[in-house]
Amino acid sequence: MKKRTIGKTVMMLALVLVSACALFAQGTKEQASQVVTLRLEQFSGTDSNASGPALKAMIAEFEKQNPTIKVDLQSIGYSDYFTQLQSKVVGGNAADLFELNYENFVSYASQGVLLSLEGKLGDTSGFNKTALQAFDYNGVQYGVPNSFSNVVLFYNKALFDKVGIAYPTDNWTWNEVEQAGAKIRAYGKDYYGFYRPLTFHEFYKGAKQNGSSLMTADGKKFTVDTPANVATAARMASWQTLSNIMPTEAQMGGMGDWDLFKSGRLGMLVTGIWAFSDFTANCSFPWDITIEPGNTQKACHFFSNAYVVSSTGKHPVEAAKLAAFLAGSREAANLRVGASWELPPVTYPDVLEAYLAITPPANRKAVFESLNYLVTPPVVNQQAEMSAIIGGYLSQITYGKMDAAKALKACQAELEAKINL
Repeated sequence: MKKRTIGKTVMMLALVLVSACALFAQGTKEQASQVVTLRLEQFSGTDSNASGPALKAMIAEFEKQNPTIKVDLQSIGYSDYFTQLQSKVVGGNAADLFELNYENFVSYASQGVLLSLEGKLGDTSGFNKTALQAFDYNGVQYGVPNSFSNVVLFYNKALFDKVGIAYPTDNWTWNEVEQAGAKIRAYGKDYYGFYRPLTFHEFYKGAKQNGSSLMTADGKKFTVDTPANVATAARMASWQTLSNIMPTEAQMGGMGDWDLFKSGRLGMLVTGIWAFSDFTANCSFPWDITIEPGNTQKACHFFSNAYVVSSTGKHPVEAAKLAAFLAGSREAANLRVGASWELPPVTYPDVLEAYLAITPPANRKAVFESLNYLVTPPVVNQQAEMSAIIGGYLSQITYGKMDAAKALKACQAELEAKINL
């Protein structure tokens, strides 16, 4: 009897253990099934500079605060990004969360492939209003800005000192740029005063700096061939073709504009604030910045990227939460500042003070002062086609194949025939 009782007890214990193991396994499986994995595709944070590690650190902090959400980060080079994105969206394989720049945002928002983020971002009072508003389409918030940046005038202080001319100031116009550029060009055969190519992006900004624009304010008509725009294109081309304060392609010898500046042979360069970390690390001479000069008025580029959520994603709430964290949290903003990765799109005083405290450049406040003169590109659904048409005619002017008046008249006609407004 005693042996039989012991045997029954052992069997019961075994059954209890088996049941407990089964329940534990089931609980573990249920817990694992609650973990959501979000696919994030982006182009701006790359391992070629400090932005890549900063983005990964942001994601790690988000996962720490949200243990039931995992992020599958997929970074794609800018040159291939939008081709791949379009194929994935058309094929129904868009990532839960992906990055868009301002120029392509309208096209995607108008196609109904983006999820409305209204009411899904929490408190947005800490965002820069200009950056946030840029991703509002027809009164609906479809994107949350993860960064924004502008363009300033960089100058080589050592070269200015050698030539014996005063540093650029916020009051400079194209006239002062041309005068200083000519003196630097005369300093030596391989020295150049200024670099700002006649491209689509530089031209629409140049038009604004000369009191004009490429489209009417309501976006219903192109105005590319106005006398003011013809004068703008001709003058910008002359920096290379006449005064030669800007080097030609042959004179560049395959060198990029940043490389020319870093070589110490370029006096002034118009480029984005994303150059700060590269120039800090690789310029052996002192340099600084100022607000970019205009002609009749000032105008500075506004560039912004945003995270958007796919309308077909399976986890919209979690995706919106990730977007809001990467874009607007203090943790993410501080990591962005530490990496000198453009401007965080926030207005937290401590974050902005930390940004201003980093040198070089010494005149970093010019970045914020430039925000008073922002100009955005003309945006249409056929964005790539429009910019390619305009860019093609600007090349004709640059290479002396057409004068500015004839080129822009032909450009206007082609735009009217091919671009639907």
